[in-house]
Amino acid sequence: MAMGGAFPFQWPAEPGLDVSLPPLPTVVPDAAGVAYYADAAADMHAAMPAVLPDFAAALAAMRREEEEAAGIRLVHLLMSCAGAVEAGDHAGASAHLADAHAALAAVSPGSGIGRVAVHFTAALSRRLFPPTPSPPPPQPAAADADADHAFLYHHFYEAGPYLKFAHFTANQAILEAVQGCKHVHIIDFNLMQGLQWPALIQALALRPGGPPFLRLTGIGPPSPPGRDDLRDVGVRLADLARSVRVHFSFRGVAANRLDEIRPWMLQVSQGEAVAVNSVLQLHRLVADPSAAADDARAPIDAVLDCVSSMRPRVFTVVEQEADHNKPGFLDRFTEALFYYSAVFDSLDAASGGAGDAAAEAYLEREICDIVCGEGAERRERHEPLRRWRDRLGRAGLAGVPLGANALRQARMLVGLFSGEGHCVEEADGCLTLGWHGRPLFSASAWRAEENNHSDSNADGSSGSEESNISCSS
Repeated sequence: MAMGGAFPFQWPAEPGLDVSLPPLPTVVPDAAGVAYYADAAADMHAAMPAVLPDFAAALAAMRREEEEAAGIRLVHLLMSCAGAVEAGDHAGASAHLADAHAALAAVSPGSGIGRVAVHFTAALSRRLFPPTPSPPPPQPAAADADADHAFLYHHFYEAGPYLKFAHFTANQAILEAVQGCKHVHIIDFNLMQGLQWPALIQALALRPGGPPFLRLTGIGPPSPPGRDDLRDVGVRLADLARSVRVHFSFRGVAANRLDEIRPWMLQVSQGEAVAVNSVLQLHRLVADPSAAADDARAPIDAVLDCVSSMRPRVFTVVEQEADHNKPGFLDRFTEALFYYSAVFDSLDAASGGAGDAAAEAYLEREICDIVCGEGAERRERHEPLRRWRDRLGRAGLAGVPLGANALRQARMLVGLFSGEGHCVEEADGCLTLGWHGRPLFSASAWRAEENNHSDSNADGSSGSEESNISCSS
């Protein structure tokens, strides 16, 4: 039977009913000659429920919860280890430390608690099992150790807003205190690379009525043979001062400890407006609370007496807002653990998550000193602002309010150099830099209660190493 090319049978079409067949799927041969239906596969993929993104989000949330639980357990193990150390239970402390090492594997090393826990675990290990090589390795020279510290300090400066906040706030207080003075003498308790002073020199150059004659005395550790690091910093600052037409004189005073400095070494002249600056230095002079009753005077007392005798117009002080000078090891350890957890979190936010190994190494040294050091060996004796108020008041110094202008500008500065979460607050005339409400650093300004701007000790010359540089525009 001839079909005439027509389909032999069709269902009767109802009005408005589309009975056309869908197009055949496209056959796509692959390189091996195996065909598959591309369009059909695409249709199948489009028809699948969109459950994969929800599953991935749920899995990520579950992992976050597991990591948070692991982090909490790790913190408890570290605190249990510290408690056993305080109790003198070496076996118990060793067991808790072994568990902490195992728990570290469950915590991401990129998280804030993961990074800080690594350092505290290592510090506890060093305290429980101090290295005893035979023979002991040679210790690095003091000058080499100072150079290493300066390198890490510079990275810490660049990594976050902490030292920028310290320098800016101190400079603002100095500018206001010496306003209108023709001769200004700044004494810096820790010159380092002189990072604080270019901004102040430039601000003085723009002062209405013209800049003053500026003397800067920078204190720092002795240089190795054949070098004069203090002088090198002074030369750079003198070049800058010359370029902005500020009359400038620099003098470096080398000393291993601040309590070695005497007022006559600083050569304060009559008629000078004196400003003394201390950034993260005074806590190293505080006495061990367990030995405070036995010692009549701590090094901090001698330094504050020296400051008070010079009758400064302003004494700027920046310190860590922490309490790491408690007599009990567990209390000190717990405070340090939570303090540095906040610092590491804020450092991570300031770097955009990239981190800075050298900046973390700077903090690691502080952690190791707090955890491992006891007695006179421990240098990092951070104390809160309320205790500094009492101590400075007993030394005859009165607080100078930093003011709303300093607060506003400090907030602008921190906003430029850090991520969300950092905050600057005012507390009774002082400023604090914090992370999500927790203060981390405090800045305050002080002056002698009976400031007569007199010449305290203008006679004699320093018996310490010194470098003198002067320039004029």
